[in-house]
Amino acid sequence: MARLQSKSFATPDELRSFPYGTVKILDLGDVVVGRMVWNPGWKWSEQVKPIAGTDYCEYHHIGVGLAGTLHVVMRDGTEHEIGPGTAYEIPPGHDAWVVGDEPFDTYDFAGVRTFGVAPDVAGERVLATILFTDVVDSTATAERLGDRRWRELLSEQADRVRYSLASFRGREIKDTGDGFLSVFDGTARAVRCAAAIRDAVGAHGLQIRAGIHTGEVEIVPNDVRGVAVHTAARIMALAAPGEILVSGTTYELLAGSGLTFSHRGSHELKGLSGTRAVYALD
Repeated sequence: MARLQSKSFATPDELRSFPYGTVKILDLGDVVVGRMVWNPGWKWSEQVKPIAGTDYCEYHHIGVGLAGTLHVVMRDGTEHEIGPGTAYEIPPGHDAWVVGDEPFDTYDFAGVRTFGVAPDVAGERVLATILFTDVVDSTATAERLGDRRWRELLSEQADRVRYSLASFRGREIKDTGDGFLSVFDGTARAVRCAAAIRDAVGAHGLQIRAGIHTGEVEIVPNDVRGVAVHTAARIMALAAPGEILVSGTTYELLAGSGLTFSHRGSHELKGLSGTRAVYALD
């Protein structure tokens, strides 16, 4: 919940140290602000890649450069340099390194909540809450709007989804084109994030549906696997436009959260045995 507050980088909530640099973290609840200082010789693919375990940095950064110069290269080969006194946006899928003899000093407002924090060990099974979102009638909307406007809307949707994930401590696993697969370590945050995404993209004229389930998943590079993932996807497929559905398992874990739901009956889910109770967020 937004509230009037301030914090100082002189006493950060967290300090993360890397070879050739540091990140100071201020946690303001819905927003996390980081002050990154990367010294000459720092390069994401050399200092952070071994921790992240991905080929490129998959965080969406929005910030302001204070000093020094950062060279950024996107997955498609696009390059750009960020200097002092400039605001910037860096989409997921990039490498970056410091240019020259001066440290790159920056405030980052979007991509620091879990930046440089090692993900769960690959192959390990963990309990997680899985969120699937999908744009309603995407094919018809794309045909009606045309390719260019449709791409712009998808880009706007992706920005709002990633902002919401950062606010509710969600972890983006996969961009499915017109939707997202994400995981959370808390059920209530997953539901509230889904509601925030629904409201945010609704302001851009899009409707989403969402499905949420809690269960064990296997962490693999850039993906999660397991029956729980399929269950969440099947539950999403049952949702009406604008509706957020949760499984009976997730519903039980939400007791005491203050969220209210309506029972949507029990359903046989394709490829899964038995019937599953489904509930809709009121």
